[in-house]
Order: sequence, then C-alpha cells, then structure tokens
Amino acid sequence: MSTTAWLEQLHDNGYRITSARRVVVDTVHASTRALTPIEVYDKARKKYHALGLVTVYRTLEKLEELHLIQRVHQAAGCQAFVSACHGHQHLLLCQNCGQIVFFEGDDVEPLIKSVAKKTGYEIKEHWLQLFGLCADCRSN
Repeated sequence: MSTTAWLEQLHDNGYRITSARRVVVDTVHASTRALTPIEVYDKARKKYHALGLVTVYRTLEKLEELHLIQRVHQAAGCQAFVSACHGHQHLLLCQNCGQIVFFEGDDVEPLIKSVAKKTGYEIKEHWLQLFGLCADCRSN
C-alpha cells in the first residue's frame, strides 16, 4: 500500500493531513526496519524541522488503529513500529540493526489448539515475532 493510500485512509477516518503528519507517514512507510517513535521523530525532522514529538506519537497511534502499522516489542522494552504485514504473516526482527522480514507459516496452529484446550481459552488471534541476527549482522 502506498503512502498516498495511507494518507487517504487517515483522511477518510477524520484526520487532517498536515505537512507534519505527511512526513511521519513517509518516514514510517519508507523504513525497512522497526523504528521507535524517537527514531521516527529524528528522521522526519530532517525533512520537516517544525515537527513536534506529540505529532509523531499521535500519528503512530492513528496508523496503528487503522492497522497500517504494527507494534514491535523489543527486548529493551521500547516499542517500535513497522508497516503492517499483508495477510497472515509473522515478523522476524534483527536485534542488532532492526531489519525486518515478514514470513508466512501457520505451523503454530497445533500449539494454539493445545494452549486453548489446556486453559479453556477461545483463542481469537495470535501475534508471532521472532528475534535474532540477520545475515549481515552475523558476518560482522
């Protein structure tokens, strides 16, 4: 999905499309790695100097509400964000450089069924994120 489509979705859901919001959308959309709100802020401010940190947080929140981006949990505790996957995919994240790769696979279904049976929960969805080192970071 293009940045134009993201901006249209924001607009269609009642959000004003300002220059600040546009640069945040462009920054997140263009990234191939998970970005924390501070990283989004730092990168986007290079293009739009008047950008405020509150705008970054509010825009990320709205993009997440619209399922255009997804939250990435990191070992250090700080949340980061990436463009949302398409369809049913999972996330592989490099713990060193933050590079992301989406992959498909539902081999977790037996585990989910087992957990549901043991706990009595009706599991509606799951969110799988794997962490490791990409090939480039492993060779350095």
